[in-house]
Formats: sequence, C-alpha cells, structure tokens
Amino acid sequence: MIPSRRQFLMGAAALSAAVVTPETVRAMAAQEAAADWALATADLEADVAPRTMRLVHGRVPAGLAGTLFRNGPGKFRRPGGSATHWFDGDGLMRAFRVADGKATLEARFADTPRRRHESAIGAVVTPGFGTAGDARARVGSNDDANAANTAVMTAGDEVWALWEGGSPMAMSAADLSTRRFVTLRDDLKGMPFQAHPRYDPDGTIWNIGLNGGKAVVWRLNPNRGLRTAEVIDLPRASYMHDFTATARHLILVLQPWVFDHSGMPYASQFAWRPELGTQVLVIDKADLSRRRIFELPAFSYFHLGDAWEEASGTIRFDVAAGKDVAFAVEGARVLVEQRGTVPGEPAVLSLVTLHADGRAEMVGSGVTGEFPKGDPRRAGLPRRLTAHVAGETSGRPLPTGWAVHDWETGRSDAFHFGERQITEEALFVPRPGRSGEAEAWLVAPSINLAEGVTELHVFEAGRVADGPVATWRADVALPAGFHGCWAGQHRTG
Repeated sequence: MIPSRRQFLMGAAALSAAVVTPETVRAMAAQEAAADWALATADLEADVAPRTMRLVHGRVPAGLAGTLFRNGPGKFRRPGGSATHWFDGDGLMRAFRVADGKATLEARFADTPRRRHESAIGAVVTPGFGTAGDARARVGSNDDANAANTAVMTAGDEVWALWEGGSPMAMSAADLSTRRFVTLRDDLKGMPFQAHPRYDPDGTIWNIGLNGGKAVVWRLNPNRGLRTAEVIDLPRASYMHDFTATARHLILVLQPWVFDHSGMPYASQFAWRPELGTQVLVIDKADLSRRRIFELPAFSYFHLGDAWEEASGTIRFDVAAGKDVAFAVEGARVLVEQRGTVPGEPAVLSLVTLHADGRAEMVGSGVTGEFPKGDPRRAGLPRRLTAHVAGETSGRPLPTGWAVHDWETGRSDAFHFGERQITEEALFVPRPGRSGEAEAWLVAPSINLAEGVTELHVFEAGRVADGPVATWRADVALPAGFHGCWAGQHRTG
C-alpha cells in the first residue's frame, strides 16, 4: 500500500519524545534547594565551540579513532514559559571527536522552526510529549513542532537528528550546522520517522513512523535513499518509542499504554491498561502482510535491544522492562523541576523469547538497566552480550555506571562510579581487525557532578568491572543526552 501523506498525518498529534534539561548550569548549581543531580538537567544557553578535552586517566587504546555523535535536549526554560517534561527540550547535537589519542568536544543546537519561534518570543509555547503549550504556538505541520532532540544517525557528510513525530533534521557532520529537514519522497514530507532505526548486515535501514493504529514502515538503502515506504495496520494503538528486528523480521512491541482520547500534551492521550497485557507483532520483512502476534504479561518499556533468530525459528530480544508508566508521565517532570522524589521503579533488563509454536515468555535478569546496546557487527544476528547503563535506584533518577550482561552465562560485568557521576548510553566500538563480540570498546560520556564537567570514557567491553582504560575531561558540563552513534571504521548508526 502506498501511503497517503494527507491521510496519514490528519489528526496525528505527531509530538514526541527524546531527552533532558532546564535552568542554567551555574545558576542551578548555586541553588541549594536543587537536587544533587540537577546538573544533568541544566539549560545550556548557547552553542559550545570546539574545545580540547584533557586526558585525566589511563592511556588511549591504539586504533581508537572516530566521532561519537550524541543528541538530547539542551534547553527547557525561557522567561515567558518553560517546558515541563524531560522529553521536550531543544535538540542539542554533540560531537566527541577522537583521533591520535586526543579528544575534542563541541555542541550545537538544531536550528528548528520551533526553536527559532520560541527564542524570538522568549517562551516555550509548543505542545510536546508532556508539555501542554499554549495559543502562541505555530504548528501548521509536524515539523513545526519537531524538536530534533532524540537520537542521531549518520548519512554521508551529514548526521540526522531524529525525533519521533516528524522528519529527520540534517546537520553537518563537520561542524554540526543545521542544513534542512530531510524529505525522503515529496509525497511523504513530514511523516513520522522514529528515533531508533534498525540496520541489516548489508546496510539496509528499517524504521517506522507511528500514527495511532497505523504505522509507516520505512526501508532505506545503505546510502540513505528511500527504497520503500508502506503503511500497515496495527492490532493496537499504543505508545511505542522503539522497535527491533532480526535478519528476517521486524518486531513491534505493543505495550498496554494505549490511545484513549485526543488531547495535548501527547502523553495525556494514553491510558495504562495492564489488564490488556503486552502484544508482540512479528512481521516478515519480505512481505509485510505476513505477521504473527504473541501475547505476554503487561510491562512498559522505552528501549529494546537488537533481536536475533535461531535455526529453530525461535526469536529472542532484550528489553529494559518496567512495571508501569509512572516515570514517563510524572518522573520526567521531576527531572525538569530538578527536585523531589522520582516516582516509579527502575527498568530491569529482561529477555523475551518467542517460540515458533506461538508461545512467548519474558525472563528478568534481576539487573537494573536501561539503554540496551549490542555489537553493531551482529545487528539482527545471534549474540550474547548487551551493554547498558546501571546503578539507577528508586527515588534518585539517572544511572551511575555501566555494565555488560552475558545472556549465556547470566553474569553481569559492571562498574559503578557512585553518586558523583551520572552516566549516559554506552556504545560498542569494535576493535579494528577483530571480530570477537567482546573485542570492542565501550565509549560513553558522563557528567562528573563533583567537578561540574562532562567526561568521556573508554572501557574494554570484556572487562568493564576493571574501570575505564581512558578518561578525558572537558571544561564545560553538557546536560544529559539520550542516544548516539559512532562514526569510524565500524559505524553504529
């Protein structure tokens, strides 16, 4: 079915999710009433020009070279009105560039129509995932509300800043300047292109765009040109931030956070209905009309790991599974307020198994974890390792370490800084010329609360508990981001 853009976009609230920040870094640090983690959600008032990061620990591994691009909101508050949810800040693209044992850092805001309008009037007025907005908003299309603040993928000499409800925003990979919204086909302009594309071993890219009980399935060539776009019906209109894939199948997890009524902000449209359970929709990549539905007990989620399929037809994938949506609805508001107790419990890393005979089961690892990431060389293929952030506890948001979980042995190899650091998503960066799953580095940033700065760390993927092998420190603190990709010999996005 060839999608009609008008039909798909009509009535769509296309407003979306993605990351973190309010108040100025130094101003908030001076407020004694603010939480000890407030630096993670502090406003950045301007772009950050390229600057050298100082090596403060260890030795840089030979062969590590490339750029870690990361995206997340960098500003929430303006004098005439502020965002009220972690997912509704202005998109800030970061670049950590590593070469010849040295590292630099820079960051620039995505120059979106939304940011230009709100900067001009000095107020956040655009409705978003959890921010209601007001009559001063200018929203004539999805991309008028696009914050470009969730994730990033590479595209030649560009990086695309991704958001859930609209187009990718193309930015220069060289200097992070904003170029344009990406239109993959003229009649598909502004259609949702979500924040978590999945990659086939041959470089083919899959993504979805969600609109209630329908989704557009995007398939891109390795050069990022559009191959196909097809609209499918879903068995349930539920909130979905992520999907996953094997070499042969797309996997959509339909949690029981389901559409209930129209309204703003976007999250207010959904109701948590655990009695419905969770559905897993498995779709044949070769024929999107061929599908199966599996049933599981209710759980909530934001992020899934890469799936894989065994010779028997059994499909497995990992998920950061929660018990409800308390964090999504209320916890992310506390982060913006920068004080108080965050409701909800941290997600637990869990493994879902879909058997060929139609049975499904989910087994928890007992390990608290979010942002599950696998070896990019094994995307959609069998694997045993998952990297994730670790150390989050009830009441105090945000993780304090990293871990690699081994699904074959059940063991978790973890390193924790303690409450002096807030850690962000870690990526596998394969060692040049090596093929083993553990023959990789984990590269990730953190916010050093004691020093008031951003750091960049490198770990041995097979020896995380030993701590970082190298750490660079910047002279500035950036607010915590969500998602990134590595551009080097082995790209992760």
